[in-house]
Amino acid sequence: MTSEVAPELLTPLDLAFWNIESSGHPLHMGGLFVFDADTPDAAERAAGLLVARAARTPGLNTRIRPVLLPLGSAARHIAPDYDPSDHVHLTEPVRDFHAAAGVLMQQPLERGRPPWAAHVLPSTEGTSFAVLFTFHHAHADGMRAASYVLSLLDPAGIGATPVPVGAPRRREAGSGLRLPDPRKLPGLVRDAVTDAGRAVSISSAMARAAWDVRSSPALTSRATGARRADGAVISLREVNRIREATGGTVNDILLAVVAGGLRRWLDKRGDGSDGVQPRALVPVSLRDPNDASASGNRLSGYLTRLPVDEAEPLARLRAVRRAMERNKQAGPADGPGAAALLADAIPPLGHRFGGGLIARSGRLFYDLLISSVPLRGADGLTLAGSPVREAYPLAPLAPGQSLAVGITTYEDRVCYGLLADAVAVPDLDVLARSITEEAAELVAVCGP
Repeated sequence: MTSEVAPELLTPLDLAFWNIESSGHPLHMGGLFVFDADTPDAAERAAGLLVARAARTPGLNTRIRPVLLPLGSAARHIAPDYDPSDHVHLTEPVRDFHAAAGVLMQQPLERGRPPWAAHVLPSTEGTSFAVLFTFHHAHADGMRAASYVLSLLDPAGIGATPVPVGAPRRREAGSGLRLPDPRKLPGLVRDAVTDAGRAVSISSAMARAAWDVRSSPALTSRATGARRADGAVISLREVNRIREATGGTVNDILLAVVAGGLRRWLDKRGDGSDGVQPRALVPVSLRDPNDASASGNRLSGYLTRLPVDEAEPLARLRAVRRAMERNKQAGPADGPGAAALLADAIPPLGHRFGGGLIARSGRLFYDLLISSVPLRGADGLTLAGSPVREAYPLAPLAPGQSLAVGITTYEDRVCYGLLADAVAVPDLDVLARSITEEAAELVAVCGP
């Protein structure tokens, strides 16, 4: 009997991401990698190498298609006509990588093909190039997307073989829908009751988090779907100096820098920061950090109010640390930031027909997304001999949201990737500068 690749059903969260997207509000994440070009034709060689590696990277050849059962659901199938050259695009030379990335991020991925792309952007000077990788959020979460990128770049310190990101499962031909084993029914019922109780707990926490909301019009303006991208880089060494002086975690410091950057930005644009405490959704990966091979999303989150209204940098840092400590004590499964887990309580048809309502509900309980994407063991990356200089994660911007912040560390740098609605936030470059200014002030107040 022959075997065939089994379609892989989307998880409820994957299905939610797939259905809340619209042509005006694409829901994909990005990673902008900037390279020092080793030769004048480095960008062209990089594009060719990406095509060759994408052809043999498992998972990149799967597309999403509806299925008959369960009703309203969808699954990943191997695309029979998959051609990686359809996904790797070499553009004309550009002056500003971030500006080019913003324009590309507002273009939806083709839903009939495997939902990913790589845009190779040569610079007009010829001394550098960038690659913007994009993956639909229904196809990959941050860790999974990072594993795809690492499989396409020259691996750091592990030879020339791409990092495996999981092989498709196989089944016997003719196998179909199977009913649950009756012996497992008591456990299934118990799990359903537990899930229902968790849904009630998360929903009530979300309602409490919506009380006394103090945000800013800059973060809650009606979004248009146009995109603008920018980035900021700070020194990881200086971040560690701050941690040594103040305690806490590196992540606390990076969130506090965002809070201080927002305060500076709002004051510069004349909006004022008094009383502003925007709710930041901080995704938390539920994926085994040693296994990024599983498909789909494994996410929960923390919801924390950023102390933008606090005038002193160290006071902002202490406030962020206290808030994150409370989140960690409660865990990622029950608080308001765990709203992603509510997707499990919605049947597939609910995701299919209620996608628009779900999309618009995000702005009701959080004001901006701040996502940290680890590049584990990725120092010293190259592509076709050209070294990576900077890496900017671009978190997806949901309908109704004006700003999303992605953070990653690479070698001795912390890179902030900023993605915003181009109409609601026309001065994203001012926010980028404000983030670097805030980091510098934190270093100054911590002393030598």
